[in-house]
Amino acid sequence: MPKYIYQYDSWPHFTWDEEAVQVILGKVRFLQGKLFGQMGTLGFSLKEETMLSTLTLDVLKSSEIEGVKLNYEQVRSSIARRLGIEYAGMVYSDRDVEGVVEMMLDATQNYQQPLDDERLFGWHAALFPTGRSGMHKIETACYRTGEMQIVSGPMGREKVHFQSPPPSEVPRQMADFLNWLNQDIKADLALKAAIAHFWFIIIHPFDDGNGRIARAISDMMLARSENSSQRFYSLSSQILAERKVYYQVLQKVQFSKGDITEWLSWFLNCMHRALVASEEVIQKVLYKTEFWDKHKDTMLNARQRLMLNKLLDGFEGKLKSSKWAKITKSSPDTALRDIKDLIEKGILRQEASGGRSTNYELA
Repeated sequence: MPKYIYQYDSWPHFTWDEEAVQVILGKVRFLQGKLFGQMGTLGFSLKEETMLSTLTLDVLKSSEIEGVKLNYEQVRSSIARRLGIEYAGMVYSDRDVEGVVEMMLDATQNYQQPLDDERLFGWHAALFPTGRSGMHKIETACYRTGEMQIVSGPMGREKVHFQSPPPSEVPRQMADFLNWLNQDIKADLALKAAIAHFWFIIIHPFDDGNGRIARAISDMMLARSENSSQRFYSLSSQILAERKVYYQVLQKVQFSKGDITEWLSWFLNCMHRALVASEEVIQKVLYKTEFWDKHKDTMLNARQRLMLNKLLDGFEGKLKSSKWAKITKSSPDTALRDIKDLIEKGILRQEASGGRSTNYELA
């Protein structure tokens, strides 16, 4: 059986191919600068909208990597409330949504604060407000006291993918990790975000939620690297898109003797792709702003504004009059009247697909 990286005497002294890493790090740094430059030219409300969209994506996708699907509207409303952003159609958010949002915002908005045990325990408690993960009762707001294995496969034929360090070693290992994280050493902070992510995942200090907390730590370090609490790209969205490779690389490098070049290269390349993808989010926000600018004098009721915002944010599935009625809590007749009015104003149109039911889209 090969040894895990933490079983070597050199742990946790990581090595990497400096030349290979510097090439991609330079590209990442260039794109970070370019993106913040672009955002600097936008007005306050556009920046606010981009940040709200980005943070919403980050929370949704980081949870989805672990197979947890959160409600988009609840996440967006929770973030908006905490950032003091008002918009039409805000909804009440469940406790589990509030908890994830609380953790992510603490990581990115208070990025300059040191990370210690207490703050980490607060994040963990926020992730599991009921003290349960699904059906299982777990230890919350403390480091795990049991062995931790990552397994898959049917009972009796489980395959062990990873065995984390014994619980007795977790407090000491976390002390070393946090000491390094909070030290003001000369390492590039984007590189530090990549190392921190890997190191934390290997220790696996909690009963559950380690992946989400590792990604929150990465986001915190990236905010430090940009010296800004404003988030305009979502690393978690990109990790979700590449989830299979994410797990493959982690699994491979966990058996290395300390060389983490492959992990650092993958992480920084993933970050590069996240920065490229963020341009799409910005385009969406610009389109939404132009749309409302164009229609600032158009007579619209609250239901129409609510539904148009949903369509502009990327409405999931097909828009039918029945969905309109359900979301706006109106009668089918009212929904149809609202839709016909928007068709007459050239804002909506019937989808060309036809079929038995009529679908609508933005003109």
